[in-house]
Amino acid sequence: MSDTQNIIDKLKNQGLEPNLNQIKLISNLNRINLKKRNIFKINRLKDDALNGIYIWGDVGRGKTLITKEYLSLNDHLIIKDFHYIDFMNFVHAELNNNSGSKNPLKLVTKSLLNTYELLFIDEFQVEDVADAMIVGDLLNKIVDRGMKVILTSNAHPNDLYQNGLQRQKFIKSMNIFADKIKIFKLEGDIDYRTKNLIDLNKKDIGSGYSEEEILNVISDNFGLDFIKNENIEINNRKFKCKLALKNLLWIEFDSFFRQPLGSTDYKFISENFDWVFISNFDSCNDEKIDLVRRFISFIDIVYVEKAKVKFFFNKVKEKDLYSGDRLEILWKRCQSRLIEMQTFEYLNT
Repeated sequence: MSDTQNIIDKLKNQGLEPNLNQIKLISNLNRINLKKRNIFKINRLKDDALNGIYIWGDVGRGKTLITKEYLSLNDHLIIKDFHYIDFMNFVHAELNNNSGSKNPLKLVTKSLLNTYELLFIDEFQVEDVADAMIVGDLLNKIVDRGMKVILTSNAHPNDLYQNGLQRQKFIKSMNIFADKIKIFKLEGDIDYRTKNLIDLNKKDIGSGYSEEEILNVISDNFGLDFIKNENIEINNRKFKCKLALKNLLWIEFDSFFRQPLGSTDYKFISENFDWVFISNFDSCNDEKIDLVRRFISFIDIVYVEKAKVKFFFNKVKEKDLYSGDRLEILWKRCQSRLIEMQTFEYLNT
């Protein structure tokens, strides 16, 4: 059985029937030249082998999922899996450790080459000038010395770092890098991340989702290693939360909406996160009217902004969240929106 078919079968076992574009991606991943590198000269490709691949396309199309299945079949290699933010944190830390050296970037390159055989950088997204002046040169250096690389991104290399300082220098180094690897666009109409999160509603796990199970949902669908944060900065103020990542905010109903947030804060959340997870719901009456009022305001804004929200209601159903009288009219509209916001039609807009 071919490696391509092995990956297809593994995806089918997870309930994903790969489409034609996803199968093409799998085939291209299997073209990566996995032979031992010669660290003393530039790696020369033979036939249709690849030194690496840059995979780009819309969110949730399977870029990370398919790549991780490919990596799992090649675990004989020394592989390092980085989220882009973690990768740049690593690079800057190494540069600081070697700040007294004549060429610290060369030492960072040497460290990577001596430690790993294949480098996977997920959610590649250059936004900072310090990163932009480093990352293109670093990628060129490691590929020239034979390291295999896989990158995923929502943007084509030419569309990265829009309007950034010294962007031409960055684009020049990325164009040189792009000539050495495969640029592959993963197209598709289905957002599999959204589909997976919608399908959670169909699963029966007793009393609902525990905190550990929610963490597993995040790990499985966002492919990130993370440390739980206790605070998030919104409009220059700090608020308590469960977890804040680049594209995900996890908050608790009973604690988050006790805090003095307003419409501008909710709009900030809508504009800065792809997903908001809300857990720890509790039944409320008019004794908690301020909490309920803030929650209604939040739902009104994220609904208009078409933000994606995953509700972990567990034992508390939408109809039982509020039993007071003072906000009855507002709550009926909110309850209707809560139901709509869990549908595929809303989340796939």
